[in-house]
Amino acid sequence: MTWLSLVLALLLEQFRPISAQNPILGAYTLFTDQVERNFNAGSYRHGVIAWTIAVAVPALIVVLLCGLLYLIHPLLTWVFSIGVLYLTMGFRQFSHAFSGIAEALKDGDLPVARRALAAWTRQSTSELDHNEVSRVATEQGLIDSYRYVFGPVFWFVLLGPIGVVVYRAATILQQRWGSRPEAEGERFGEFARQAAEAIDWLPIRATAASFAIVGDFEDAVYCWRQQAQSWINHTYGILLAAGAGAIGVRLGLPLHQDYTVKFRPELGTGEDADPNTLTCAVGLVWRTVLFWLALLLLLTLASWF
Repeated sequence: MTWLSLVLALLLEQFRPISAQNPILGAYTLFTDQVERNFNAGSYRHGVIAWTIAVAVPALIVVLLCGLLYLIHPLLTWVFSIGVLYLTMGFRQFSHAFSGIAEALKDGDLPVARRALAAWTRQSTSELDHNEVSRVATEQGLIDSYRYVFGPVFWFVLLGPIGVVVYRAATILQQRWGSRPEAEGERFGEFARQAAEAIDWLPIRATAASFAIVGDFEDAVYCWRQQAQSWINHTYGILLAAGAGAIGVRLGLPLHQDYTVKFRPELGTGEDADPNTLTCAVGLVWRTVLFWLALLLLLTLASWF
């Protein structure tokens, strides 16, 4: 049933993508803001308490609804699980922007590509050239494919709807509390950052390994082992290094942003990024999705027999 749930949720998300501004996400954002107002005293301990409450409440709601629906009919619990996965994924939330940037670059319309990339990443892009836009878009696409596809799918397979809700709540809290600059002595968001890193540890390595399997295995493993540590965020460094090696492209490298040159380490090996790189990245993501579905189907059939 897990395999079928994944297939149905993916199909539903493709034909009727959920908006990033959906009311459930909006309600949860308001809830996390309220929790922060009540508990943010700047200390690490208060951050732990606030994170626990912000994650436990949606998880408890899912548990209660699953139990209630099971009492009515077990099939309703399965349908509810599909709905939870659908609401916590977001394949089309980033693929639309990714496709738009690729089309603009292929048409030679750099200003349109820059604007689309800026709206997607919320970074300054006015000084980026074709190669830099291609690199940043590919990097963001690989990261978002993990955030909105492989991370949720991994925890759904492992723990069901509770797992995917906890994962999505933890990533939202990391973005809202753990990623912003903190004043000296301010440690409220530190636990949100640590928790997200712990939750990402296994699935991000499973995703990177899958990139290697469906892409250039030797280069992906080499880049993972030799380059990932140099990236400022080691967790995403694993993902980007393996992804870049798998499709044979050079990511990272310096960027012209904010009227200066931001130096970044090199990730990957092979050709410089161009509009075709984005197509290769999309192909890598889809091959990995199909690989996971095929592997899960084989495991499901093996368990039946």
